[in-house]
Amino acid sequence: MNALVIGGGGGGIGRAISRAFASAGAAVAVADIDLGRARDAAGELTGSGARALALAGDVRSRSAGDEFVGATVAEFGRLDTLVTVVGGQVAFVPAVRLHEMSDDDWDLAYEMNLGYVARAARAAIRAFLAQGRGGSIVSVGSVTGVMAAPMQAGYGAAKAGLVSLAKTVAAEYASDGIRMNVVACGAIATAVANTDQPAADVPEIPLRRLGVPDDAAAAAVYLASPLSSYVTGQSLGVDGGVTARGPFPG
Repeated sequence: MNALVIGGGGGGIGRAISRAFASAGAAVAVADIDLGRARDAAGELTGSGARALALAGDVRSRSAGDEFVGATVAEFGRLDTLVTVVGGQVAFVPAVRLHEMSDDDWDLAYEMNLGYVARAARAAIRAFLAQGRGGSIVSVGSVTGVMAAPMQAGYGAAKAGLVSLAKTVAAEYASDGIRMNVVACGAIATAVANTDQPAADVPEIPLRRLGVPDDAAAAAVYLASPLSSYVTGQSLGVDGGVTARGPFPG
């Protein structure tokens, strides 16, 4: 398997996904806005015996998706899986109520969580079609895509759009052997989320702990692998049971 992980060079979920694909035997192209981070991640993977490639670019560039896919195919010979990790709320725009949100912040939340994903998916699909062997797209999403997102309206709306995009890609390209699914993360302990240590006991979460990046990474590998060959257009909740819980205790 040859995988392109956009956002795979930083800490947290992105780096965990890069490691998980390499551990599963994949060659991994690590794309990041920071070339140093991409090289560091790729170096870690090659040090473990995997084949890896470091790429740098800003996902806000309209050409980034095509460039990342083109470089991956040129290096590895083909692309089997695209994983999009870049996204978030607090890293890009302030947490405010909808009426306080500026147009610029709304646009940035959309672009960093959905806009670039559509462009990258389009580039990957073109490569998959040219190869004639199908392929898989896995996007890191959020439970806010299927729930309310107080103080994060732009983020939640973009993540909801991500779920719709996956369903549409699944319906349009099933006959071509192309699948798309979403890893809908709940609370994951990362530095970006202001904590890198999962709490021992979180009563608001049915499994009573925060998730860790490896939880999301394992789901991403599953959705990219033949183990999920009959799964497409789905949003897999990696949330400790938050979206399964009813509104009343007990």
